[in-house]
Amino acid sequence: MKHSITGYHTDDEEHWVAQLACGHNQHVRHAPPWTVRDWVTTSEGRALMLGHKLDCKKCDEGAPMDSRPKNEIA
Repeated sequence: MKHSITGYHTDDEEHWVAQLACGHNQHVRHAPPWTVRDWVTTSEGRALMLGHKLDCKKCDEGAPMDSRPKNEIA
């Protein structure tokens, strides 16, 4: 199921995590050659992706909503 990115935060290892409109969080790593997400590496790139829809596997599994940390970055 696809849901829009509404904001971001970093995890304990400083990896970027997208916050989705459904209430779930999803890592959005730039780890070439397996995952190429250049937009994750800059604040401008992340801002441009707000509203972009990502597949949420947690919704497909019926998982409860994730907590949102205090270091939220919109």
